[in-house]
Amino acid sequence: MSQKTKLFSFVYLIVFLVQLYAEYIDSNVLRTFSKPLIVVILTAWIYISTKLSTPFHKSIFIGLVFAWIGDVLLMIQKINSSFFILGLIAFLLCHAFYIRAFTLDFKSKAAQKNPFLIWAIIVFAAFCAALFIYLRPHLGTMQIPVLIYAIIISVMAMMAVSRFGRVDLFSFEIIFYGAILFLFSDSMLAYNKFVQHLPNAGLIIMASYMLAQYFIVLGSIERRKLL
Repeated sequence: MSQKTKLFSFVYLIVFLVQLYAEYIDSNVLRTFSKPLIVVILTAWIYISTKLSTPFHKSIFIGLVFAWIGDVLLMIQKINSSFFILGLIAFLLCHAFYIRAFTLDFKSKAAQKNPFLIWAIIVFAAFCAALFIYLRPHLGTMQIPVLIYAIIISVMAMMAVSRFGRVDLFSFEIIFYGAILFLFSDSMLAYNKFVQHLPNAGLIIMASYMLAQYFIVLGSIERRKLL
């Protein structure tokens, strides 16, 4: 592990703990300080570590920028309810750029068989359908936006699986874990917002989200394409 990775991981851990503490005590003041820093640290880390020298890293970086916008909009959604849908759009664009990055790796050896991809398509398509069917009675006018978002994030997870055999195993695994955690975090957020408020929902949602973003960035920085 490089010195840059150690340094940024340590700084990220501090923000991670502060954010979770803010969720635990439900402090808007502390949350306003810590939440925007989550993605700021990650964008600085990937920029300094990679110089955005490849289309893959540029796509991840742009995805993070949209994630930062989404974080801010969701943080202030109580000011204006339209900020929630704008935040949803920002995260949809985040996932679109993640999909683009993962697709670049897949296309690098498109002819090579991936024994897990067909199962990933089946599993994540089924998950997407089941989640929407479960949420639908509670969504009201949000049915179409939530369906589109569920499809996009499921495709993101599928494309994370598509990288198998194209990059080193560590990068594949750590980004895959990040994609699964992102899927979990957003599913919990949707359940908490539309179905039923859960105790300590903020802790669960933010912990899984922060780990998801960290894993995706770490996997992107450590990525090595296979010959």
